[in-house]
Amino acid sequence: MKIALAQINPTVAAFKENVQRIASFIEKAREKGADLVVFPEMALMGSPAKDLLEHPGVIKDNLEALERLADGVAGVAALIGFVDTHSPKGGKPLYNAVAFIKDRKVFSVHHKFLLSTYDVFDEARYFESDPAVSIVEFMGRKIGITLGEELLREAGPTRSLVAQGARMIINMAAFPYSFEEHKTRLKTLSQRAALYNTELVYVNMVGGNDELIYEGGSCVIDNWGRVVARVGDFEEDLVVVDLKAPLKAITALEADPIESVYKALVLGLGDYARKCGFKSAIMGLSGGIDSAVVACLSVAALGKENVVGVSMPSQFSSKGSVEDARELTQNLGIPLKLMSIQPIYERYVESFKEEAKGLPFGTAEENLQARIRGSILMTLSNKFGHLLVATGNKSELACGYCTLYGDLCGGFAVMADVPKTMVYQLAQYINREREVIPRNSIEKVPSAELRPNQTDQDTLPPYLTLDGILKAYVEEAKELEEIVSLGYGEALVRQVIEMVDRNEYKRKQSPPGLRITSKAFGSGRRMPIAQRYRY
Repeated sequence: MKIALAQINPTVAAFKENVQRIASFIEKAREKGADLVVFPEMALMGSPAKDLLEHPGVIKDNLEALERLADGVAGVAALIGFVDTHSPKGGKPLYNAVAFIKDRKVFSVHHKFLLSTYDVFDEARYFESDPAVSIVEFMGRKIGITLGEELLREAGPTRSLVAQGARMIINMAAFPYSFEEHKTRLKTLSQRAALYNTELVYVNMVGGNDELIYEGGSCVIDNWGRVVARVGDFEEDLVVVDLKAPLKAITALEADPIESVYKALVLGLGDYARKCGFKSAIMGLSGGIDSAVVACLSVAALGKENVVGVSMPSQFSSKGSVEDARELTQNLGIPLKLMSIQPIYERYVESFKEEAKGLPFGTAEENLQARIRGSILMTLSNKFGHLLVATGNKSELACGYCTLYGDLCGGFAVMADVPKTMVYQLAQYINREREVIPRNSIEKVPSAELRPNQTDQDTLPPYLTLDGILKAYVEEAKELEEIVSLGYGEALVRQVIEMVDRNEYKRKQSPPGLRITSKAFGSGRRMPIAQRYRY
């Protein structure tokens, strides 16, 4: 049997576009002589559909789209993820489902049994679990179908499918990317294939939808756990594998985690812009490393002809910062708009002079500069239809070292889940072949430049220390005592935890951002704002 792995990038509820994409991959599979083509979980609907699943019209359109697709499936069979309805008394009204289609008909439908209900997953909110698992018989083979984590967890249906005679397990997935799991998922899949002594066909979604990035990485693994065919990461593709031919194990290249993060961010930003209807992006360029990395990601995602940088110096901006921003834009081949905020800032300060009489220069005046810059960028975004890409990172967002309605302005925050220490690693990766980001932007002491001689470390611990504490507290959910036991001072840990906890209100008002770690500030971390728990 020749099986085709169709690693596609659907858009949520874009049924016309998704049907065309799926149909084109079916045609390619047929032309390449495939007998069966396998698509990812939720391929027809796209993922995550969230509360769109509560709209009856969306479900109806999804079912009608499946009918149109089925009518065109001839000369090859297909497994397509979709949303099915569930009507018995009680329970949820929907199933996460797979249709097995051949000869222009839906021959069988298979429902997901083991629903994912943690972190960014909320399947139990919409779907009913269906324990009635069954195999598919095709071309003399008994095939078990699993969805997502059903294959990876002992409580899933894989053991039952093997007991029913399945000698091949197909896993259709929509696994979101995180750079930690990216390193281990292939190993886990290989272990499962060897454990059940079955061939494993794994087809994962690719692309970005809102905060989530799907990496792809689809593959075929033999019953000894050896990878014998693989689709690339972070790209759409179709690979046909002849399972009757002698298949040799292929050596999976050890993925560079920073390279994978870079590719994930580029894919996520590009898809967000495209799927939301943006053709160009704009961002403020301070001459610092964060905005420089964001500009590079934007050029990689959208093309240099579609990216605009804006330098907005004030009296506190160093000459070097403006020069670094200019050098960056020259290296990238993008335009730089120079718009000094000093005249606007002075008028603002003058208008508040009487109100603030007798009070020293402080945080309000610092934040005013950031808010002027945010207003300028939002105006340019509105005027020219650019997507405003925020330039902050996870470390700043965690501690509230950012200004509401200032540097938090934006339509999308591409680095919202990238710790500051990883920003430096991304900069080095971007500069691996030539100097794109000016060396001075990388080597200078980080500063918001909102007051004389300001540095980030006036307010925050050194980033290497800060990021270690944040990883332990935010991503690993460790208690204060556990974090202290890692070698950090108790007073410092308390300070960082307090900053994280008291700035939840800022994060709730920040732009949506991409998820690249196991725990991002988004739908996977739901904290109350008004609460009094303290360590």
